[in-house]
Amino acid sequence: MKTWIGAAAIAAIVAGCGGPDTRDEEQAAASADTAVVAPEPGPAAATPAQAVSTADYVAQAGAGDLWEIESSKALLAKSKDAKVRAFAEMMIDNHGKSTAKVKAAAASAGVEAPTPTLAPDQEKMLADIKAADAAGIDKIYLDHQKTAHGAALALHQGYAASGEAVALKQAAAEIVPVVEAHRAELGKLAP
Repeated sequence: MKTWIGAAAIAAIVAGCGGPDTRDEEQAAASADTAVVAPEPGPAAATPAQAVSTADYVAQAGAGDLWEIESSKALLAKSKDAKVRAFAEMMIDNHGKSTAKVKAAAASAGVEAPTPTLAPDQEKMLADIKAADAAGIDKIYLDHQKTAHGAALALHQGYAASGEAVALKQAAAEIVPVVEAHRAELGKLAP
């Protein structure tokens, strides 16, 4: 079985190797004063596919769908933008369908599909959307949608490529083009 290390894991490893030389704080401060700030990233790209266990795939897919549905409901409560609202309604419909597809495939594979729970980063993104006012919610929602769909694409591509349960691999492979279509729509909606 192959294991892929994502960019975030590499950054964490590099960060753990030590920072600036603490013996020369003046030099570290000087280099911080001249540091170049990276530009705002463009549309979120999918992270490299990462192999996950079957149980983790089912749990993460469920959490991703739950986040998509709940964040879209929160958007609909405040947004006035017809195009963003239509996208949110599509998210509720499509992610409800992908939840059903993963649950059915899990049952076929003899794998328990636990009640989905959000990961801490998903909880924070949902809280951001819920806390946004009507004027700012569309941008916050779309930004978080880009992040979530990048993670979803990596998850489903990874499991489709190297998953263990055949029925779930097939479900993941069928979900990938739907997530790609969502990312394309997000590209059209981006502020």
